[in-house]
Amino acid sequence: MTRSPSPPPELPGFTYVQPLGTGGFADVFLYEQQLPRRRVAVKVLLAERITSGAAQEFTEEANVMALLSTHPAIVTIYQAGVAGDGRPYLVMEYCPRPNLQARSRRELFSVAEALRVGVQVAGAVETAHRAGVLHRDIKPANILVTEYNRPALTDFGIASTAGAVTEAAGMSIPWSPPESFADPPRSGLSTDIYALGATVYTLLSGRSPFERVGERNSSADLIERIERMALQPLDRADSPASLQAVLERAMAKNPDDRYPSAVAFARALQKVQIELAHSVTPIDIIDEHPAPDEVDDDGDGLTRVREVVSIDPDAAQSVTRPSAATEPKNRPVPQGMPRFDAAPPAAAPEHTVPRMPAATAQQDDKTIVRAPRVLVPDAPATPPPAAMPEPAPDAVGETPRAKRRSGLWIAVSAVVVVLVIGGIVLANMLGGATEPEAEPTPQETSEPVDITGDLVPKVTGLAGVRNGDQVTFTWTNPDPKEGDLYLWQIADPEATEPPKTTDQETAIVTSPERACIEVTLRRSDGRTAGEPQTGCVP
Repeated sequence: MTRSPSPPPELPGFTYVQPLGTGGFADVFLYEQQLPRRRVAVKVLLAERITSGAAQEFTEEANVMALLSTHPAIVTIYQAGVAGDGRPYLVMEYCPRPNLQARSRRELFSVAEALRVGVQVAGAVETAHRAGVLHRDIKPANILVTEYNRPALTDFGIASTAGAVTEAAGMSIPWSPPESFADPPRSGLSTDIYALGATVYTLLSGRSPFERVGERNSSADLIERIERMALQPLDRADSPASLQAVLERAMAKNPDDRYPSAVAFARALQKVQIELAHSVTPIDIIDEHPAPDEVDDDGDGLTRVREVVSIDPDAAQSVTRPSAATEPKNRPVPQGMPRFDAAPPAAAPEHTVPRMPAATAQQDDKTIVRAPRVLVPDAPATPPPAAMPEPAPDAVGETPRAKRRSGLWIAVSAVVVVLVIGGIVLANMLGGATEPEAEPTPQETSEPVDITGDLVPKVTGLAGVRNGDQVTFTWTNPDPKEGDLYLWQIADPEATEPPKTTDQETAIVTSPERACIEVTLRRSDGRTAGEPQTGCVP
């Protein structure tokens, strides 16, 4: 039975509005901050839970969220403190939409939305891991939804350093891996990878991975299935076999068989998006030292996360390649924190291997190795000596002088042949001019694959004008194509009407209160923007 929320504390600069939820350790209330004016969620530790250990955990949660909350898929924390009645509190971003657990119980997610959410949350988890933080309680209920329909990971109350492997207290059983129930329980990076896969599975199936409809689902039953049973296939015609394979690897019984990192799991989901011709959701990660496992498992490089590169616009006309002298060196890592910047030395890139150019007909004289030529000098400028009487011809009609001239030309020709052959040998030794260059491999000649160049954009300029109870929304297509259509619907989690389709850049809504709609651009081939554009009118 759900208990009543505790009394909301008096907080200077904040006005209490209403309760939002209750938990085993804290209550969450909606307040309005006075300056700057905005609605915020305030998490307050229960009075009976105030101990030195609980207060320390609450402080650590505040510090962890402050460290990570600049990520777009992590709830932002604004401030923390202790109320006048002695209860610690956190002031956080208010996410008005139902969390993913509440929504998945009401309706199944589309494959496209489940993939998008999975990639975005995986980017948040990867960011936490690179900061040395394990979440340890990833589940749909801990993924809130912002006013702009973006997932936001929250509840880092039992987060720990990435080096923790012997503590698993507080994990939610339905989304926990087998090692959480070992003696002693263990946790690590792979624990969060398992929970990520279990969360995506829940969004697609409407239930936790080992929950059985019509059967007993006690904690003991769930633990038994998690430890021994194989993951059941998703019973959906629109879910490809590749997605099932991704979830099975993320939720492998053996931690070593799972994806090595959250970003590797995100890339696997991106490949399913590509297979289904969906818009590819970007992975939100900023890191000057990418993890060594950021090399794709099969080496196709489609979703490889690269480090940030700064480009000087004034040097645009002078293109240079980075050299070993300019590469960042490994930075020292504090003791107890995992290293993500150590990678095995890679082979020299193809463009740094010097080659001798092959002689071709198109090359100019400066680069071709040619055989030497014998040049006959021009006649001397001084007059020749007085002519000598020509000897009489022999029996075959040749004079002795003609014989000498013929012998000279034979000798000169022999020298030319020798020199030509020597030149060919020399050319072969220098650059292999007589042998054709090996055909470049497809990897050398194929153009880089652009997985984001043909994405469907979101509509822009979505705005509405109210006339009484009627609100007229308009928007703009930033890249119009023949056959474009627009899907729009009321942006209300409780709304049951299906999306409407129109070829006009306008929609009319009747609502006496605040009206919000979501608009998605759809191409003639069925591709849609990764996220809808949302607009509201008071």
